[in-house]
Amino acid sequence: MRFASFIILLLTGLAYTCWRIWRIVPASPVWKWAAVTAWILCFASIFIHYGLGDRLPLWLAAATYEIGTSWLIAFFYVIMLFVALDLGRLLHLVPVSFLKNSPAGALTVAGAIALLLLGGWIHYHHKYRESLEIGSGKVKGDTVTVVFASDLHIGYHNRAREISRWVDMINAENADLVLFAGDILDGALRPAVEWDYASILRGIKAPVFACPGNHEYIAGKEKALAFLEGAGIRVLADSAAVEAGIRVIGRDDRSNRSRKALQDIAPGDSLFTIVLDHQPYHLEEAEQYGADFQFSGHTHHGQIWPGNWLTNAMYEKAFGEHRRGDTRYYISSGLGIWGGKFRIGTRSEYVVLRIHRSLGCVFPSALMTAEDSTSRVTKKLLRCS
Repeated sequence: MRFASFIILLLTGLAYTCWRIWRIVPASPVWKWAAVTAWILCFASIFIHYGLGDRLPLWLAAATYEIGTSWLIAFFYVIMLFVALDLGRLLHLVPVSFLKNSPAGALTVAGAIALLLLGGWIHYHHKYRESLEIGSGKVKGDTVTVVFASDLHIGYHNRAREISRWVDMINAENADLVLFAGDILDGALRPAVEWDYASILRGIKAPVFACPGNHEYIAGKEKALAFLEGAGIRVLADSAAVEAGIRVIGRDDRSNRSRKALQDIAPGDSLFTIVLDHQPYHLEEAEQYGADFQFSGHTHHGQIWPGNWLTNAMYEKAFGEHRRGDTRYYISSGLGIWGGKFRIGTRSEYVVLRIHRSLGCVFPSALMTAEDSTSRVTKKLLRCS
């Protein structure tokens, strides 16, 4: 029922935008038809991809994915802009002539959408480095460095150069531990296997652990986890491991309705404990368990504005730092993205956590920000409880 309602809404929006494009394009009917047909073909690309993707040549499957998912984002903003212009027309703020056979109107609409998407595309490729530092007497060494990332969504829209860049950023941190909080894969194994992305991921120079996300289930859980293990990533699905003196608990995704409770995965002890849980629901569970830190993703922080308004309403915490009792949390907007590579009102990021034993529980609270040529660095010094 929900899917049928979504399709009806989508087709209604398509009809509205086609009508508006026909009206505003200042050209003969032949060129109007060309513009509308191109718009409909972009719309059809996403259905072609999900209907025939695995049977298409790899390059064509990738093209239909990128065109179709990018169109969805453009479609959303085109509707918003046309509705705003129609409201302006009804309020006599926008002349009727601006929306009919109008060079000025057509250039304004096309230019505004193009600039918005270009800015979103540039912003997506600018990866933010979020730096957190805390003190804890539980760690064994003087300082333990952990790099976190979520929602890489490796699939048809990624290329080797982009994934290699992510690996280089991670390796530059000289981490003791790298943790991925699910949705490493986008939803289809074929591009990851045929483009041999496992060999790139094996280039990470630290022990790597991950929990599954809902997209690992979409890709086929058993095959997806086998691919990740082959890429040098140890998957913790309702299991735990100890590395660099840190206990890491990876929860299976909520797609598994019978996943274990935290206390049934590993007993509490004196080790610094990090929980990986892809979807940030029921944050009280980590607090009740006594975990020191939980890292989650999934929300993308809405991916594009105003989607972040929706995720803020859906979750206790949809993005950034959070705290419940003695348990700290970070909900990431993700390093990669699903679909079109646009970040509008949100950001792509990875997180670097440094845990200092020497500072114990007297680490001062402070806040510093710094800028460099490649990323915005936010360094937060948190008081230990």
